[in-house]
Amino acid sequence: MSSAKFTTFLMQLAEALREERGPELAYLLKPTSDHAKGLIKEFRNPTRQSLSYYEGSLESPWDEIAIQYVLVVSHCARKHAREAFKEECTLVSLFLRFFASNSGWTLPALFSILRDLRDLASDVHSTANMEEAARIISKAFSNCVTDRQSPLPESRKWGIYYVVGLILKCYFRVRRISLSKNILRAIDANPDIPPLSAYPRSHQVTYRYYIGMLGFLNEDFAKAEQELTLAFYNCYTGAHSNQERILTYLIPLRMFRGHLPSRELLERFPVLDDLYTPFIKAMRTGDIRSYDDSLDKFERRLVDLNLYLTLEKAREVCLRGLFRRVWIASDKSTRIPVSMFHAALQIANMDTTSEEAECLVANMIFKGFIRGYISHEKQMVVLANTNAFPRLVDRPAPFALLQ
Repeated sequence: MSSAKFTTFLMQLAEALREERGPELAYLLKPTSDHAKGLIKEFRNPTRQSLSYYEGSLESPWDEIAIQYVLVVSHCARKHAREAFKEECTLVSLFLRFFASNSGWTLPALFSILRDLRDLASDVHSTANMEEAARIISKAFSNCVTDRQSPLPESRKWGIYYVVGLILKCYFRVRRISLSKNILRAIDANPDIPPLSAYPRSHQVTYRYYIGMLGFLNEDFAKAEQELTLAFYNCYTGAHSNQERILTYLIPLRMFRGHLPSRELLERFPVLDDLYTPFIKAMRTGDIRSYDDSLDKFERRLVDLNLYLTLEKAREVCLRGLFRRVWIASDKSTRIPVSMFHAALQIANMDTTSEEAECLVANMIFKGFIRGYISHEKQMVVLANTNAFPRLVDRPAPFALLQ
């Protein structure tokens, strides 16, 4: 039996396809669009069999895509996330058949249905479903990369970094970071891909964020800082949550280079202000006790963010601050007894022996925080006449202590 609203929907699809209107096509395939509500009312319990009446109403595969769309919105309305995801997988696979033989005008629709696919996989709360979503989205990536017929301005290649961003989001969501290597190798293996800077800024920011996060997790901290910095400075100022996500990892990396965030910046992000201000204050004053208390207080939160070990190692920056205050209290003398450093540690409520204090100073010298040497026989720390405490940013390998 024919449905007036569905017939209208088919006519709208046909018109969008005929006139190559990508944004309109994207809207028509979105499960939350207004026309979806009308279709839900008309088809109370739709099945593929009951909708077979409409097969052939549009050129293949669009007759099948239209039928899949009704099944998807029906399951979404009933909050059947698993079934909705399964039908959306079929819809995307059908769309990719059409996409592979068309140009970049179809990209808005591709972006929309892939985003819906990822969101539905997320609703299912299943690692297997999210991996399946990533697998299907990877097919879209291949279709984008292999476009060698369309003129560059109309190429499917302009969808590459958006699609890669979705794939990386899927992998990060289910903590299968290692799977990211394959997609990144594919990008490196295709030199005819336009430069990243030529893509929309939003695509650049997402890609750089995930590359920065991969660097962070793989302990390539210089690369992580570089990519996260570029991601932050190119991020839309109104995208507050995205900026906060970037800064969560960029701030500790910058702290190792001696760049502490300003109050003005932290006040814009209360969540980060609450997390990092205690550590920053401790670093500025060399308050080791306060730093250790903050590590204890935020331990659970830092572990969840994969930041605990990073902040624990940054404790040495705080220790440098404490020893620098000893140097200042000694009128910046080039000869300071080990006992003074030992006393400073005790005042900071660190239960250390004189030998342990000497060892801590030696470690600071070895890692480039202090320029000088220790006369063990005389129990004296001999500091350089100039630049005894080099700026953190001037250290030859500022991230070395993170390795």
